[in-house]
Amino acid sequence: MNPTHLQFLFDFGSPNAYLCHKVLPAFTARTGASVEYVPVLLGGLFKLANNRSPGEAYAAIPNKLAYERLEMQRFIARHGLERFRFNPFFPVNTLKIMRGACAAQRLGCFEPYVDAVYAAMWEQERNMAEDDVILATLAAAGLDGEALMATAQQAEVKQALIANTEAAHARGAFGSPTFFVGDQMWFGKERMRDIEELIAQAAG
Repeated sequence: MNPTHLQFLFDFGSPNAYLCHKVLPAFTARTGASVEYVPVLLGGLFKLANNRSPGEAYAAIPNKLAYERLEMQRFIARHGLERFRFNPFFPVNTLKIMRGACAAQRLGCFEPYVDAVYAAMWEQERNMAEDDVILATLAAAGLDGEALMATAQQAEVKQALIANTEAAHARGAFGSPTFFVGDQMWFGKERMRDIEELIAQAAG
């Protein structure tokens, strides 16, 4: 196990994955760790794992939902993530933009693609299930949206997203954000402190 290399399993539809994305630059600067982003389809992972979103799972437990919101606000305040806005179209069907992430990996524009789509989802309150919104978002970021969306429709790109999702489930994942350090899995943004401790222990 290399504790300085993390895999980050993400879907743009998860607000908590967005929050992780925003703090990862500072995390890597502190720890010297490298992070590999792995696109997965959260809906597909939920089906494989027989899981449900917190909104569904805790629908009859209002105190639990209230606590989830409190934890999110604490994280936002701790890291100064004032740009966060809860998407009014939530839950958004992320199939197109997650395939787009796999396409962006192939076209060499993965990092700006991820930044642009995350900002659109969780800062600009856009409905990123709509083709015209996706294309406008990518154009504003200086990306070739037509090429990205065309590549996203290729069979091998679709299969890559399926394979990532199935492999995540086989390793024990059931949601996003999920981190892997070697074979060790960590779920949730709150676990980032634990991962940082693991890296520090390994370095010490």
